[in-house]
Amino acid sequence: MKQVSKDRRDYSFKITHQDSSTSARVGVLHTPHGDIQTPAFIVGGTQATVKALTNEMVKDIGGQAVLANTYHLMLRPGAELIEKSGGLAKFMNWDGPTFTDSGGFQVFSLGMAYKKGIDAVAHSSKGDAKQATSSGSQLAKVDDDGVSFRSHLDGSRLRMTPESSMQLQWQIGADVHMAFDELTSPLAEEKYLRIAMNRTHAWAKRCVAEHQKQWAEHAKQGKPYQSLWGVVQGARNKDLRIESAKFMASLDLDGYGIGGVFEPGEIPTVVKWVCDNLPPEKPRHLLGIGSAVSDLFLSVEQGIDTFDCIAFTRQARNGSLYTDQGRINITNKKFKTDFGPIDDNCSCYTCQNYSRAYINHLLRASEILGLTLASIHNEYFVVHLVDRIRQSIIDGNLQELKKKYIDVYK
Repeated sequence: MKQVSKDRRDYSFKITHQDSSTSARVGVLHTPHGDIQTPAFIVGGTQATVKALTNEMVKDIGGQAVLANTYHLMLRPGAELIEKSGGLAKFMNWDGPTFTDSGGFQVFSLGMAYKKGIDAVAHSSKGDAKQATSSGSQLAKVDDDGVSFRSHLDGSRLRMTPESSMQLQWQIGADVHMAFDELTSPLAEEKYLRIAMNRTHAWAKRCVAEHQKQWAEHAKQGKPYQSLWGVVQGARNKDLRIESAKFMASLDLDGYGIGGVFEPGEIPTVVKWVCDNLPPEKPRHLLGIGSAVSDLFLSVEQGIDTFDCIAFTRQARNGSLYTDQGRINITNKKFKTDFGPIDDNCSCYTCQNYSRAYINHLLRASEILGLTLASIHNEYFVVHLVDRIRQSIIDGNLQELKKKYIDVYK
């Protein structure tokens, strides 16, 4: 493992290149556990693991950082155990930076997921969250102090507040934390969107206060600094988004997350409203983007530095694979006798060693190896596509690269 710095000055963000025609930029996010070259795709490791992959595989794929989920980790194995192990990176044997989200999305989606059964939690979409956060479910109640909810594991009653979210994230020990926020449906009435946004702002101030308290205590113990990023909300309402961005910009934060549920085509507009009103010298993370390849380009063009999404590995486990020629379903009958790689242009371990026919067989036979090989390919595709986007900004040909993929993934 890398030697961990114990100084807040070891956290920084520096922009090194700026695109001439868009707000896209290249930078370096410096953390106590290492540097992240941005723009960067942050690999989703919800429960301190990337499904079907070892951390060595994630590193070989080119993953720079992993994002875990506070809600899931508080339930199991528990934040205290992770803290005793030396923090998230050491616990999961990950030699690099880590992020945690606040747990807010999972808490607000619990109502609908619980009604559909435990299985629904693993497959819940942001569409579920839209309903859960506006349905008045008895399983997740929001008030000005925090959220009361039931565990999806055993139904036990739990409570999360801005303070407890910060305490949990400091125990987990990621390099980047997200402030506790309230996710709302983009279709909610403006009156409620404002209530939720104001609540998110109030919670952000409480997160900052608790974050500073936790840092003071951890610094005494010689532990490394953990950064706090505020989350901008406001759904698809321009006035609210701008107001929320300006509010977050006024706080003592290390960076910013942009939350919400984005419909196709909304990213260029909504993200631009937000980024135009955030300090340019601080990093911005788009939380849980969709699986549309175009979203990667559209986000970066508006000034996004990092983003995460679990859809690419989830789709891989279902046989949906990304290539430079478009997306394919590897379980289709036509691939049963296809002995070529998934993508002739791909350098991932799977494409260099296994055929479409073999992966077709594995997935049809429900073999675990099929899940691993498919996940390696999809995660390699998205990580390296973002790497190429980053290099295209440096080389001045972002629009050429964008056109190539937009044409393929219409």
